[in-house]
Amino acid sequence: MKLVVVSAGLSVPSSTRLLADRLTDAVHEEMADQDHKVEVDVIELRALAVPIANNLVTGFPPPQLATTIETVTSADGLIAVTPVFTASYSGLFKSFFDLIDPHALTGKPVLIAATGGTARHSLVLEHALRPLFTYLRAVVVPTAVYAASEDWGSGSDAYAEGLPARIRRAGGEMASLLAARATGPMPEDDITDKQLSDLRFD
Repeated sequence: MKLVVVSAGLSVPSSTRLLADRLTDAVHEEMADQDHKVEVDVIELRALAVPIANNLVTGFPPPQLATTIETVTSADGLIAVTPVFTASYSGLFKSFFDLIDPHALTGKPVLIAATGGTARHSLVLEHALRPLFTYLRAVVVPTAVYAASEDWGSGSDAYAEGLPARIRRAGGEMASLLAARATGPMPEDDITDKQLSDLRFD
């Protein structure tokens, strides 16, 4: 299985990339428990800011960006993580997904996540990110993960509703969808609402 991780963090180091890595590890662990191997490609949009802008202006992707878009659209699953700016996803994040063909992610499992300075921005997952990927006809996992600054210090795995628990739950849901794809392609590479509801998430 091929898992692509898109991180729109702007700083180095980036809490957005850190969250993306934690989610990737959670999916890896769950897939390993189910005897599935996962190949991971990580895409840092920060390095593609100029090619993305050029594509939006000219209508033609530079070779590096074209390769990146092909990597995303050919994946079996996607983890997409953005920082929050002005109560929504970053402009860089949105600009990149504006370049994806509206049908290219049809039926693909997508795990959405975001980072921000305060928990007040957590609704960005439901009012911005989930609608975006629903429009792209992706299958968005039920648990979306938001990490505010204070979440990184909330501590241990024993904290039932803390960030580690949310990451594990989202990773398990993503692994279930990827495992379902591994058993055989869905018709037209799509997953129906009934097939999604039949999946069991712990």
